[in-house]
Amino acid sequence: QVQLVESGGGSVQAGGSLRLSCAASGYTYSSNCMAWFRQAPGKAREGVAAIHTGSGGTYYADSVKGRFTFSQDNGKNTVYLQMNSLKPEDTAMYYCASDSVGANDCYSGSWSARTFHNWGQGTQVTVS
Repeated sequence: QVQLVESGGGSVQAGGSLRLSCAASGYTYSSNCMAWFRQAPGKAREGVAAIHTGSGGTYYADSVKGRFTFSQDNGKNTVYLQMNSLKPEDTAMYYCASDSVGANDCYSGSWSARTFHNWGQGTQVTVS
């Protein structure tokens, strides 16, 4: 059974930093696309970053490019999202997701929330 467990959310002031973690278990970790989505109240779920665990290629939405960095620890089947220079508009529930998306599609951003069938429970990020 696939399980994704997020951690690392919290409350910070604008300009601050947080690091989100997503630990994966129950499936073959390699050669999967893992993504972070966020959803603010009343808004659609937005994909902000993705990493292909096999190739290491990454994708970032324009809204976070240059501020967020995706990394992975293959030995721990865990991915991390380092979020710097946080803004109030980054406030949202952040969700980790994974699925067997091909490398090119993964780091070109050719996916949506409907592409992913495995989701974590979410972690709240609040920037004031």
